[in-house]
Amino acid sequence: MSEDNNERDKKLQFLGWILFVICAILFIASSIRNGDWLSLAASILFLVACIFFMIPFMGIITADDSDKTPK
Repeated sequence: MSEDNNERDKKLQFLGWILFVICAILFIASSIRNGDWLSLAASILFLVACIFFMIPFMGIITADDSDKTPK
């Protein structure tokens, strides 16, 4: 049962990081639209940081999907 909770928690954390990435993309779009280069640089840095934090989850998500394929 705790294994199911652990998987659910990791998927929710990954979803949270996806939402952060969406926010970063919207901040980038807003910065470009307003011509604010400092905000653009900060938003790009934030996006890169979010992607780095998501890298450990990629192996988990891929492994979970491959385990569910029929044999």
